[in-house]
Parts: sequence; C-alpha cells; structure tokens
Amino acid sequence: MIYGNSALFDASALHRQTASAPQASIRTPISTDGSKVWKLIGATSALDDNSLYCNLLQTTHFAATCAIAEQDGKVVGWLSGYVPPEHPDTYFVWQVCVNDAARGQGLGRRLIGDVLARPACRAVTTLQCTITHDNEASWGLFTAIARRLDAQMRQVELFEKDAHFDGLHDSEYAVSIGPFSPEKVTALTSA
Repeated sequence: MIYGNSALFDASALHRQTASAPQASIRTPISTDGSKVWKLIGATSALDDNSLYCNLLQTTHFAATCAIAEQDGKVVGWLSGYVPPEHPDTYFVWQVCVNDAARGQGLGRRLIGDVLARPACRAVTTLQCTITHDNEASWGLFTAIARRLDAQMRQVELFEKDAHFDGLHDSEYAVSIGPFSPEKVTALTSA
C-alpha cells in the first residue's frame, strides 16, 4: 500500500525535556470525552482541527482504537486511529495530541502502544500515519516507535500540497512501520 524508503532527517537528534509531573494514565474514551478532546486539539496549534462532532464519533464509534490520557484529573493526551476494513493488519494513526504539561513522558508512544495491545488490534502488524515534512515531533515519535518495534519505517509523499490541498496545507507523507511482531508492542508501553 505504501512504497518507498527515505529518511528526512535524523530524528534521534531531537531533544526532549523530562516531565516533572506524575505519569499520565491511559484509558479507552467515552462519549463525554468528545468535547474535552476537541478543546485539547484546539489548544494545540500544530494540529489540524476536527469538528466537535468528529471527536464525538471518535470517542464512541471508534473508542476501541482511540485512547485518552489523564493527569491530575485533566485530559492531557489523545490518540485517534482505526483499522481500515480493507487492511485488518494495519492500524492507521489519525492524530496524536499531547498537552505541554504531559510532554517528555513518552506519552504519544504509550498511547499508541495501549491501543495496539487491545483486542481490536490483535491482527495488526503494520502502523501507518501521515506527517508533514516539517513536523519534527511526529517524525521523532514514529522513528522511536519503529526502533522499539524493531521494524522498518518507509515514507512517500501521499497528499500533495497543490494537487490535494489547493496550496492551503503542506504535503502529507504516508509513513508505514512494519511488519512487526505483536509481541513487540509491549516495548511501546514501557517507560
């Protein structure tokens, strides 16, 4: 489904500060989380906004493949994704969002690991997403995930700035990590 191999930069050069706050807990979302997710995404300037209705559907219809992270009673992390019906061996990450207060805990990686360990992802051996060229945080996250899963990471331009976004959004690169052994998923949930 995704072809090509190339590296855009050395993601291992990214520096993260260690968070001093307690580690966030992760759970499956419920319907009343939709507005909290919408507000979290809206407060994160680097992310594309979804409608509140979209987030409500994600926290209900797609709850088994999405995750919420809470810290001190507040939503500080969100992962949305799904298993495409035509590719039951693939988990597609739609969006990962981590509040500034929870950065440095490996929370994005842990959110993904939590979902991959669920029954809904039992057959998953490939992780996919799209990332813009300049999104260093996402490149760092998915490069680290590929390392922990001991899996190859491939990328190719998928949605072009002019052809797909009318010049209003940077090109999105399709990223594929895998195949990986389901036993490797525990490497994503550990500290």
